[in-house]
Amino acid sequence: MEFNKEKMPKHIGIIMDGNRRWAASQGKNAGFGHRQGAKTLEKIVRYANKIGLKYITVYAFSTENWKRAQEEVNGLMLLFKTYLDDYAKRADTENIKVNILGDISAFNEDLQKSMRKCIERTKDNTGVLFSIALNYGGRAEIVNATKNIATQIKNGKINLEDINEELISNNLYTAGIPDPDLIIRTSNELRLSGFLIWQSAYSELYFTDINWPDFDENALDKAILEYQNRNRRFGGN
Repeated sequence: MEFNKEKMPKHIGIIMDGNRRWAASQGKNAGFGHRQGAKTLEKIVRYANKIGLKYITVYAFSTENWKRAQEEVNGLMLLFKTYLDDYAKRADTENIKVNILGDISAFNEDLQKSMRKCIERTKDNTGVLFSIALNYGGRAEIVNATKNIATQIKNGKINLEDINEELISNNLYTAGIPDPDLIIRTSNELRLSGFLIWQSAYSELYFTDINWPDFDENALDKAILEYQNRNRRFGGN
């Protein structure tokens, strides 16, 4: 696919929805859908790296997802660990840098260890920065940033007058990462569900009825082309 390089998004966020719906349509359980979704994710990140995207951030597990059936949550935790342990090797050879967004303290120590190993192994890679949002919620992120800033004021490191948008951005999980140009949500759900709500103030939103396991390179191409045909005014004329 030939894209307009001058209008290429630097950062794409993806809300990966529809794993369970896809599995149910085939008479399978949720775990089957999540495993297929993980394969789709790896394929899309590899393609994002190939076409020169700088950042891709995916919503993998929200702070609200703990409310799901315990069997499904347990299966997801095992999938995350297996995925990270296995993917770290391939990401490294493909020059992909892995990052984790969210409060990882809620996960067991083995899973946290897998996260840290994956980040450490790929930290010097110079390809796409692949951020995985785990135990992530946009409101929780802003609350956490607010607490960090309040602590800095309390300790005399900054003054109240120092608080501005840049300071808040620098205290979010995404500190140092540019705001997403484009956010894609699959499975025909038309909401952000707490994903990057501070960072998405001027993001272009793209919704598709494709369930995540069926999302492929052509579907990503279509989303990028739609983005390139939009006029981003950022509140101007």
